[in-house]
Order: sequence, then C-alpha cells, then structure tokens
Amino acid sequence: MKASVPAWLTSTWEANWHSFQYFLFARFLFGALCLLGLVFPGQWNVQLALPPSPTLFTLFILFLLLSGGGLLLARLWQKHFNFQLSLQVVVDIVLINSLMVLAGGVESGFGLILLVSLAAASLVGQGRWVLFYAALATFSVLIMQSQAIVAQGADSGSIVQAGFISAAYFATAILARLLGQRIMANEELARRRGIELADQIHINQRVVERMQDGVLILGHDGRIVRHNPMAARLLGLPEAATHLESCAPPLAAALQNWLAGYSSDSVYISGAGNAELGARFMPTGSSSGEVLVFVEDVERIKEQAKQLKLAALGRLTASIAHEIRNPLSAIGHAAELLHEERRGETFDRLLRIIGDNTLRLNRIVTDVLELGRQKQARVEGISLRPFLVRLAEDAQSVGQWPPDVVRLDVPPSLLLCFDRAHLHQVLWNLIANAVRHSSGKPGAVQVRAAASEASGRVDIAVCDDGPGVSEQMRDQIFEPFFTTHSLGTGLGLFIARELCVANGATLVLRNLAPGMAPGAQFVISGRCDTCL
Repeated sequence: MKASVPAWLTSTWEANWHSFQYFLFARFLFGALCLLGLVFPGQWNVQLALPPSPTLFTLFILFLLLSGGGLLLARLWQKHFNFQLSLQVVVDIVLINSLMVLAGGVESGFGLILLVSLAAASLVGQGRWVLFYAALATFSVLIMQSQAIVAQGADSGSIVQAGFISAAYFATAILARLLGQRIMANEELARRRGIELADQIHINQRVVERMQDGVLILGHDGRIVRHNPMAARLLGLPEAATHLESCAPPLAAALQNWLAGYSSDSVYISGAGNAELGARFMPTGSSSGEVLVFVEDVERIKEQAKQLKLAALGRLTASIAHEIRNPLSAIGHAAELLHEERRGETFDRLLRIIGDNTLRLNRIVTDVLELGRQKQARVEGISLRPFLVRLAEDAQSVGQWPPDVVRLDVPPSLLLCFDRAHLHQVLWNLIANAVRHSSGKPGAVQVRAAASEASGRVDIAVCDDGPGVSEQMRDQIFEPFFTTHSLGTGLGLFIARELCVANGATLVLRNLAPGMAPGAQFVISGRCDTCL
C-alpha cells in the first residue's frame, strides 16, 4: 500500500506562535513607518494620493494600537490561535480597503500590499482558514470597487482589475499554504531526526561507558578529547587529564610512532600498576584528524582465553574420565586376583606397580569428576582455631602428617566466611603439600591467620621451610595437570583456587618475608565480616 499524503488543505499542525509574533511585529513596524511618514510628509504622500488628514491619522493610530495589542496578547496569552490570527487579518483588510477608498480605488495599488499579509497568514494558518482569509479579502475589494463605480463614478472597467487582484489573493493563499505545509513537514522531520540522534548519542555514550575496553579520542598533538571510565582506570588517567604526555607517556610515545609510520596499528604498552595493555589506533576520518584508540587489558584477555580453554578441557576430561573408570576398575580387580596367587617377589613387584598406577589414575579420575561436580558454596561463619585443630588431629590420626610438624598460630576468636567442606578440602591440600615439601622437623609447616579490620577480610597463610617454588614454576603452579610429584594429579591447587573463588576468597602464592629460610607461602584471603 502507498503511504498516504496529508491533504494540503485539511491537514493541520501545532500553532506556531513564534512565527505569528514575527508577523505581528512586522505589521506594527509597517504601521509605525506609515504614521511617521504622515508626521513628516514627503513626495511619497503626493504620489500615493494620501495627503495627511485626521482620518488618515486616526486610521494608522488605530492600526498601531490593534497591532501592538495583538503582539502583546500573542506573547502573554497563547490560546485560540485561529481567532487571534483571523482578527489581525481582518484588521489588515479593513486598513488596506480604507486606504484604497481614500486613494481612489484599486488603481492606487494598495491592494497589492494585502498580498503580503495573506501570504504571511497562510504560512502560519491552519486548515481551511487560509481560503477564508482570501475569500474575505476578495469580497471586501470587490464590494469596495463596486461602491466606487456606483457612488463615485469610477471607471467600470476597474472591476476587472479588482477581479485580477482577487485571483491573486487566492493564488497567494494557496501557494503559501503549500509552502507552509512543506516547511512544517520538514520541521517535523528534523525534530524527529533530532530526537532519534539524541537517543542514539545517549545509547552510544552508555555503551562506551560500560565497555570493558578503554576508548580514547586523541588529537595529533596527544591532546585528550574524550575518554571512557575504563580508559581512565587502565591508564591511570586523572579526572582533569587534558594531555596524554603528562599522564600516560607510554601511550603518547606509541601514538607518535604510529603517526610517523614507525609502528603497526596494534602495540603493547604498560598501564597503571605496570599492567600489560594492548592499544589499537584507528583514524576517525574527521576534519580535525583525530585518532581513535582502543585500550585492552591483556591479562583479562588471557584469563578469558584460559577460562575457555579450561572449560573445553574440563568437558573433554570429564567425558574421558567416565570412559576410563570402568576399565580401570577391571584392571584393579584383576590385579587383586593375581596378587592372591603369590608367584614370587618379581611378580609381586609388578603387581605393586600396577596397583600404584591404578590408584593414581583413579585419583585423577576422581579429581576431574569432582571438578565438574562443584556445587554452590554454602557459606557460614567458621571459627578457625577449633577447625584447624580438629583438621590437624584428623590428619595425624590417619598418619598423613608427622607429629608436631604443623604449628598453628590462630587467634581463638577469628571467624572466616566459607563453606566448611570446601575449606577442609583447600586446607588439607595446602598443608599436605607443605608437609611433603618441608624438612619434616617440628614446626616446619606453619599455619598463621590474621584479620584486617580495615578491609573486613582474614588471611590464612600456609608456610613451609622447603626449597620453595622457582620463578619458572610460579606462573604454572595453579595450572591444571601441572605437578612436580611423581604420584600427583596436578589438580589439587587448581581445584583449591576454584573453591576459594566460589566462596568469594582468593588463593595466591606469595614470597616469604626477607631473612626467612627458603620456602613457599600460600595465602587464602576471605571474608570475615559478613556471611551471605
């Protein structure tokens, strides 16, 4: 279906009071000039056959009063638009017809002045009112000229001239109406486009503000035109930052190298806190030649890639673990049956190798399946000292830790918000690793806990006096399936850290204080103020 076009005559729009006020002001100015010309008469009075007279003074004074009153009314009382406009048009028609009567009829040319008034009224008028104004002007001119022919003996052929002027009135009204309709339609279209543009700008601003990448608009001289909050956080920009050189020298140097053609569009720089960042430069194509810069947190990208890799690896290993468990059980059962035959020492040694590796594979399968079955943490307030004392007693009772090798330094009233089963698994893994890598002497492994009132968190440090973790292994120590123990699965520390994250805590490897013996220190930092 074709889109319907508004009828040029019946369509209306909102009253345009501003244009109406301009129209009234122009009429008032016209009346003031005419009155001034009567006060200081000149050659124009003679040419128009309008010598100064009391009637003419009275006519222009009344016109000024009505025009000024209409202008004041249109500014203070913006109601009944059509009535106010029609009243002023009638005043114009009366004035022009009176001037034509005084000047000798349509031959004076005053009828053409009414074209301007009709055109202005048709531009701001509504609906069929424009034809009413033209018809009213036509009727008044024809009546005036007919009376002049009958009463004053004017030339009868002048009625034809009055008819031409009347036709011009209708033509002017119609053309002005069509022009006004187009102007109003364009104004409405511009208004809607302005609203859509403002909405789009607002949406773009919200999107840019919430982007996980930093966005900057820079000048060629390094001047900061605009940036989002993430860019300020990654680069450490102050609130009043205006120039890149003073607040982010690495990015400023990279920008100048890119502008000079010495580097590619993507470079790596250091940001706030020596964080590794990636910057991409892109020309905006603006007249001022501004540059658009995207700043990415490389560590966050690496972490996302790592999480995707671990998720895929977890699904794969979980599927494989399910398939391995059944044949693994069969191998273990067969080894137990062969062990009952007792065929000799060599045979027993081979069976022990089978049994040990079967147990190791079974631990790997159990850890992988447990990793995939992690449930939501049920956080509660745990009193740390009784919990750790009971954990140490349980481990010593089953022979996991030698007596007195673990020393506890935990305040009696310290609380930690954590899932009890998760905390048992994490601490058991950390302390078991510390005991295995320690010297085995009394106090070789220390478990210390302390609370920070300012941050509302509690730190649990598990330290040992062993050889420690080398710099090459620090970046891999929490990776899945990374282990330095021949019987380890490489999932213990990875699962421990994931459990800490599930409880709103962190697990990190820290350096020991200077002056202490070499060793490792794993620190759990969790909440101690609120347990949700």
